[in-house]
Amino acid sequence: MATIRPFKLFDLLEYNNINLDILTETFNTLFYGKYIAKWPEYCITQVNCTGRFQSYLLGKVEGDKGDNNKKNWHGHVTAITVAPDSRRQGIARFLMDYLEQVTEKHDGWFVDLFVRPSNKIAVGMYRALGYDVYQTVNKYYSSQHGKSEDAYDMRKSMKKDVDKVTMKPTGKRIQPEDLEFH
Repeated sequence: MATIRPFKLFDLLEYNNINLDILTETFNTLFYGKYIAKWPEYCITQVNCTGRFQSYLLGKVEGDKGDNNKKNWHGHVTAITVAPDSRRQGIARFLMDYLEQVTEKHDGWFVDLFVRPSNKIAVGMYRALGYDVYQTVNKYYSSQHGKSEDAYDMRKSMKKDVDKVTMKPTGKRIQPEDLEFH
């Protein structure tokens, strides 16, 4: 049996089985600490019955909460990853459902995330969860080998967005510096 709980700073000392995956974006300790301190409700982890980490999700909320004209108050998935030996069990779907529920609770218009187009499994999963490519961000991901990769900015409207205007694909290709939120 697994346990879902808040992601804590000391978890960074024990989650290598999850983070040492080529498709997982990793960050420095200060970055994780900022998220855990500022958006604790959006940061969760799952551990199995022996205490081994199976997954985590780092998220945040951003935008202008009180401005319904902009419709940009939303939840954002910064990182989601599942340990290789725990994949294909619906864990990522559960984590995404959780973040969507938190976003709904905070009256968000949509949830968004960035994903490499080459990560076809993740793109397929997000599409199956109702996400669509809103726009493409040119050379968003850097590489150790000097080659950058684009990112899909994928979105899913929440209940507040009855007409789903916040996820309507723009077809745009933008530069990272042109993103409204990072």
